[in-house]
Amino acid sequence: MNRDDKVQAISEFTEGIGKATNAFLIEFKGITVPQVTELRKQVRESGSEYVVVKNTLAMIAVKDSPLVELRSKFTGPTAVAYNRTDAVALAKALTRFAKDVPAVTFKGAMLNGQIVPAGEIQKIANLPSRDELISKLLYVLQSPIRGLATVLAANIRNLAVVIDQIAKQKNEGQAS
Repeated sequence: MNRDDKVQAISEFTEGIGKATNAFLIEFKGITVPQVTELRKQVRESGSEYVVVKNTLAMIAVKDSPLVELRSKFTGPTAVAYNRTDAVALAKALTRFAKDVPAVTFKGAMLNGQIVPAGEIQKIANLPSRDELISKLLYVLQSPIRGLATVLAANIRNLAVVIDQIAKQKNEGQAS
């Protein structure tokens, strides 16, 4: 790799990995080409990117990002899966793939600027997605309002039933 290629690679890494809010460092020793293709596909489906990095160039690219705290993990064959949106979706995709392909192991991760040890990644993958959390929150917020509306509607309904009964009694009294 000549100097211009290195500068280009560092620039690409800085724009991608260096600015990512969520990144997972992966060791992929012993993985086949079809497996890598499937991994890339699953990562892409989660709205994320996957790149195999040259460790020395990656360290230069991430020197100004929180990912620099994982510098000790940039050893051996290293790939980085990253995104700027949903860490849980990416963690789910990676752990699902790692379960099927044991050659893929986690070295560590950064989620929203916080460093996460490799052992905690499975717990993150078990979390509900952002959309699920938002829908649960909306349900919880909506529940008291729905209850109030039901109670208020019941009073109006009961009043209507009472008025209807009074009208029926008056009609029976006039018919006699």
